[in-house]
Amino acid sequence: MQIDGISSQDPISLSGGKESALGKDAFMSLLVMQMKNQDPMEPTKNDQMLAQLAQFQSLEEMDELNNNIVGLAVLQQSNAVLEQLTSSSALIGQDVRYTNEAGDELWGKVEAVRIEEGVAQLQIGGKSVPLGSVLEIGVPPTAETQA
Repeated sequence: MQIDGISSQDPISLSGGKESALGKDAFMSLLVMQMKNQDPMEPTKNDQMLAQLAQFQSLEEMDELNNNIVGLAVLQQSNAVLEQLTSSSALIGQDVRYTNEAGDELWGKVEAVRIEEGVAQLQIGGKSVPLGSVLEIGVPPTAETQA
């Protein structure tokens, strides 16, 4: 019985990374290679091949499920941004009490709304105020109402 030499070049790269993930074609190539090179006196049993195919099918389905979940997360994030924009746009023209970066409570009229890095920002007196800094919506107190 003759034994062939071992090649230093592997037909399939096993290095890490998404690019080297074992795809369907590579899996089928490995399966065909396994069938070609099996011991004729003790061939691979059908149930073993079916188990391997079932495992591969499960991996494909989990990968598809993962992609769907990622897509759902992106959709949910964009819906949250849209909801912030919609709810904060109702504040345009309204007087609001808010805290500034120094922690002072101020009153101002909302002039515009925009989204920055996924967070609704209100334009008040030429300054950008996060929606989460709003404490109250209403009429600012005057000297007469405070007395």
